[in-house]
Amino acid sequence: MGDIEAPNSSQPRPSILLSVLPSKEFASSRKGMLLIAEVALSFVSFVCFAASTAAAFVTVPLLEFLAALFLLFAYSTKFNERFKGFLWPLMDFMRCVTASIIFFIISIIAVSKYVDGSSKAAGIFGFIATIVFALDFYLIFNELASFLKQGGESNDEPSRQQDEYSDSDSD
Repeated sequence: MGDIEAPNSSQPRPSILLSVLPSKEFASSRKGMLLIAEVALSFVSFVCFAASTAAAFVTVPLLEFLAALFLLFAYSTKFNERFKGFLWPLMDFMRCVTASIIFFIISIIAVSKYVDGSSKAAGIFGFIATIVFALDFYLIFNELASFLKQGGESNDEPSRQQDEYSDSDSD
């Protein structure tokens, strides 16, 4: 009868959590940092709205958190390269545009209409999320515009081309 709890404790096991986290290269890229900031701000805004009297607005941060988390996973595991049928940069652009507009609207309402502290905090984090989402859609728009000016001759997505250019500029 062997020890059930530790059959082979001498061999190091790879952590499941490390296989889910984005790679260091992607996390240090501009797109990776923006997606991580979007995930974090959406989650904090979700928690603040859930704890406030403005709980009716909890759906928007939750949906944006899940969408940003999905795209963080898709870009970090190169899932987007396996499915060429989707227009990933356009989908990401539309997500950022709608998120920035809706976060701006619900943040104004949360700050101006509700008096409790968690509603005010949710509004402030919503304004910061608005800035991050707006910066992301501005950068995506510039990438798409330069891609379309080139005539779209390359098979690479615009976000991949921009990452390659920014990596070569820093060398």
